[in-house]
Amino acid sequence: MSESLPGAQAHIQAALQLCARIDDLPADTPLIPIRKVGVIGAGTMGGGITMNFLSAGIPVTIVEQEQAALDRGVGVMGKNYEASVKRGRIEAADAKAAMERLTPSLSFDDLADCDLVIEAVYESMEVKKDVFGRLDAIVKPGAILASNTSYLNVDEIAAATKRPEAVLGMHFFSPANIMKLLEVVRGKLTGASQLATVMQLAGTIRKVPVVSGVCHGFIGNRMLAKRQEQANLMIMEGAKYFEIDQVLLDFGFPMGPFQMGDLAGLDIGWHRDPSKVTTVREALCAAGRWGQKTGKGFYDYDENRQRSPSDEVLAIIADFASKEGKAQRAVSKEEIFARLLYPMVSEGALILEEAIAQRAGDVDLVWLNGYGWPAWTGGIMYWADHEGLPKIVAGLEQYGLPVAPLLKRLANEGGKFSG
Repeated sequence: MSESLPGAQAHIQAALQLCARIDDLPADTPLIPIRKVGVIGAGTMGGGITMNFLSAGIPVTIVEQEQAALDRGVGVMGKNYEASVKRGRIEAADAKAAMERLTPSLSFDDLADCDLVIEAVYESMEVKKDVFGRLDAIVKPGAILASNTSYLNVDEIAAATKRPEAVLGMHFFSPANIMKLLEVVRGKLTGASQLATVMQLAGTIRKVPVVSGVCHGFIGNRMLAKRQEQANLMIMEGAKYFEIDQVLLDFGFPMGPFQMGDLAGLDIGWHRDPSKVTTVREALCAAGRWGQKTGKGFYDYDENRQRSPSDEVLAIIADFASKEGKAQRAVSKEEIFARLLYPMVSEGALILEEAIAQRAGDVDLVWLNGYGWPAWTGGIMYWADHEGLPKIVAGLEQYGLPVAPLLKRLANEGGKFSG
């Protein structure tokens, strides 16, 4: 752990005070009372989302397609509460009361009287539009309809309904009952009351709300994609994947990009055809290396989930690099650091320029509360100011990477993102 940057904690506190404030919404915007919530999907995300409301004293109806999936989801929630009781985090009576607020169902019709319905189904536009079309026909007028999508276009989802003003994104982070961040995605037709209600509700369920405009991946995942892109390129150029992870661990992240892939599961989104291999990730999946769930991904894992580098993976990567004619070279820690973090700063600048995020402090909160960005830095954009914007611009240019106009202008003018 490094020593905190000057003013970092004060900056974070100030950002927390501001984040629920929407610049163009009047302070007296009327709120919609949320007395009952519906959640569609009882998987990991749906169950975690549900627990937030149950714990805050708000009844939830959770809907699944099949009884087995519903029973499994309810069972997991019960076990999570039991574990919290054992750790002394909550009283047994409170855990029991929370579970008694839950109504499991197999019917969308049981969502009719909910004030807010959150969809947590498969990340497919077709599936989500179908769900929202059905909700539009069933749920009472005036209710808010929210999607937990992490990437998809909320305006397109809203267009599947006759009440686009009622639709917005509520992007929770996994595990949703623990992670603090809530990206609230404001569609172009999202109503003022609906937005203001969800921003206030976030506080009730103990989340840090950050409003985002509509774009692919919103604030956090859009920036994360730039880091992952460089990580994938560098392993083809000769950098070892465990060296890349270590650079981020040394900086203060809880895990690096390849560890994160192993934890989430490398098979997510895989087409399941072992004969069709076009990327390193597909090659690992074809070899049964799906991540921690199979005991091997980028790393090999022992029974305690302790990781160690894999010679098989290094061979797979070397084979790919050879087939693509990529010359191998030593890649310094300094280059790894710059290529992982500087493109994220540039993307953050674009997000501010496009008004996807309201303020640099909001971008900082997304990364601090959703992605494990080290708190000693004050957040990514605050850190960038202290790293030196001219240094970041020079680093991006050195490696032939794009520089956002706002970043370049601030660097030239001696300006900063944070104030």
